[in-house]
This record gives sequence, C-alpha cells and structure tokens, in this order.
Amino acid sequence: MENSAMTQVILPLALFTIMLGVGLSLSVADFKQVFRRPGVTALGIGMQLLLVPVLGFIVVTALDLPPALAVGLMILTFAPGGATSNMITLLARGDTALSVSMTAIVSFIAPFTLPLLTLSALQHWMDSAEFTGFPVLPTMMKLVVMTIVPVAIGVFLHHRFPAFCQRLQKPVKVLSMLFLLLVVVGIVKTNWTRLPELVAVLGPAVLLLIALAFGAGFGIARQCGIEHKQALTLGIEVGIQNAGTALLVTGTVLQNAEMSAAALTYGVLMNLPAFALIFYRNMRTNALPA
Repeated sequence: MENSAMTQVILPLALFTIMLGVGLSLSVADFKQVFRRPGVTALGIGMQLLLVPVLGFIVVTALDLPPALAVGLMILTFAPGGATSNMITLLARGDTALSVSMTAIVSFIAPFTLPLLTLSALQHWMDSAEFTGFPVLPTMMKLVVMTIVPVAIGVFLHHRFPAFCQRLQKPVKVLSMLFLLLVVVGIVKTNWTRLPELVAVLGPAVLLLIALAFGAGFGIARQCGIEHKQALTLGIEVGIQNAGTALLVTGTVLQNAEMSAAALTYGVLMNLPAFALIFYRNMRTNALPA
C-alpha cells in the first residue's frame, strides 16, 4: 500500500475514533469486574494473547500461505478483539460485562505485545531482501497513542460526564465507521486486480482460524468448569480479532498491501460465523442455557 493520506491519516483516525468509542462505553466498574472473577478473565486474556497466535501459526503453516499473507494473518492474531467482540457477545446473549472487562484490560496490553510478536513473524516468514527491520519501539508508541490514549480519555469522560458520553457514543461510532469504510475502499482499490486471488487463498485460512479459535476458547473454558454463558463469551473473545489494529500495523507501519488484504479479508468473513452464532442463540432462546 502506497504511503498516502489513506494509511497515514485516515486509518489512524479511524482506529483512534473506534478506541475512543470503546472507552466511552467503559466505566470504572468494568475494570472492577476483573477482580470479581480473576480466574475467568485471566484465562480469557491468556488465550487471546497466547493461544490465538499458536492457532494462527498452525493454520498458515498447514495451508502453506505465501509469506506476506502469512505475516498479515499472524499480525491479526496478535490483535485481540475490541468493540466488535463486545457487540457480538451482547447480540449472542453472552456475558457482556465479562466481554467488556476483557476488552478493557487487553487494550492496555496488546500495544506492547503486538510489535514484538510482529517482529518475530517478519523474521520467520520474510527473507532479508523483503524485510530490513521493523520499528518496534515507534510502533509501540504509535499503538499507545492510537489505542490506550483514546480508551483512557473515553473512560475519564464516562466517569465525569456519563450522560454526555451516552449521547456521544452513537455519533462516535458512526464517524469511526465512516473512517474505516474509507480505509476499506482504499485497500480494495489497491488490491482490485488481485482481490479474487487473495480472497480465494485467504478465505479458507480465515474461516479455519475463526472456527479453531472459537472452538478452542469455548471448549477450554468448559473443560475448566466455566458456566456456559461465560464460556460462550470466552469463545467469542478468543475467536474475534481486531482487524482495525491489524490494518494500522500492516497499512501504516509496514505499508504492505498483501498483509493488509489478510486483515481486510478477515474483517469481512468474520461476520459470517458471527451472524450464524447470533441467529442460533436467538432462535433457540428457550432451548439454550442462559
């Protein structure tokens, strides 16, 4: 992806606005949820940060993805879910408070783990001619500014002006979606001639990753004795990644169209199993555990 206003200005603005929206929906009580059930939250975050990258490595290796696509998909596994997973949890009748509290904590961890893991992925899949270095510390700082700072601002505003923040949430979400739509259009335009080929290669890998991540998250939680509703929430949190953060790294920092295509393909295809889960949960309200 060329170094343009799309990747250097609009994409960071989109992510900043999205994360501000996350912060506006959080309260101090959401952070306290972590201490009420530390074991469940720690298990979920551990699976998000450790298990999903392992599953991603298995998928890209088993399907023998081209190096750039492999790195793009791996970067996605390093970016745990955000507002999207919260919304899916709500619509699928999961434990929304648990989902939000996990988002609150992982939003402060991922900016430091993602650049280090990205460096490892680049070193593993890209040869010296394609990869000459990755700015770990500058990327950490960029992610802090794009994720932690807006979340902190949002939490502060929610604490001081809750009624105002309630009214502000909708326009912030609309604005963030408009920014993100512009970014998606730019990425599609850049990859237009290769889009069918990229989707054909990435589609099976993306759907397999989502299925494995959700299945592992839900299954491990149940094996640990966690109740169905909370296990479902962990499955969603583990299965849904933050495509916006992945696009920031692949598009703004690495400026690689193929890597960005991996994140974009995921962002589109993840809606298919998400909608299926929401439909299933709501069509069988009485048959499923609460």
